[in-house]
Amino acid sequence: MSEVLVSHEIPAGAAWSVLVRAGRELRLTALGPGANCSTLLYAAQHPVDRLNVPDTLKAQMSAVIRPPMVLMSDRGLALCSVTGSSLPWHDALCGHSTDAQVARFGPSSYQWDGNAWRQSARAGLLSELRKHGRDTADLHGCVNFFAKAATSENMAGTVTFQPDHATTGDWVALRAEIDVLAVMSTAPHPLDLHWNPQPVRAEIRAIEPAGPDDPSRMFRAESERALLLAKEVLA
Repeated sequence: MSEVLVSHEIPAGAAWSVLVRAGRELRLTALGPGANCSTLLYAAQHPVDRLNVPDTLKAQMSAVIRPPMVLMSDRGLALCSVTGSSLPWHDALCGHSTDAQVARFGPSSYQWDGNAWRQSARAGLLSELRKHGRDTADLHGCVNFFAKAATSENMAGTVTFQPDHATTGDWVALRAEIDVLAVMSTAPHPLDLHWNPQPVRAEIRAIEPAGPDDPSRMFRAESERALLLAKEVLA
């Protein structure tokens, strides 16, 4: 059994950030149906390394994030490994919501709506990034954990959001391969036609070290190479 070191409930439509030490697990759990968790990842001690979604997908021949994939940085270094999930599909193509997209739900502000105000994922992510000395230039393509957006079978290849993808209790686990700053927003997916955000529980857990038969290391040669690069950074 893994030991829970930190447990935090990210309220619906809010943002949060946390430092995950190398070898520990970040476990996200959907606390409501249709949850979404737009997530950014950065190497805490190496500003040059941040999650590169296109390279992560291309190197591992996938259009979605799923176990046992490795989440890679711009230099091809493993930031985290996806060690488990109740869902086989986490969106990595659509990015996070912006103020312009959220505006379609009508005007909202903290003054009018209090904690229920409608804040885009970008606004929440930037608010958290600034706490760590980062800003707009540090934004990157995100992973929308618990969300699914798939291409339609029409000739245009339209990307369609599937609102019933996640249910209460769905989870995903990430093992940090180096010290990682995780920045998260629970604002709805940018293609979601409804404003109905759900809270997400984030836990930091102490787990056993990966063994020689670690599924992420054995997944693909590119995955193993990224994990070896992470070890070099830790050495």
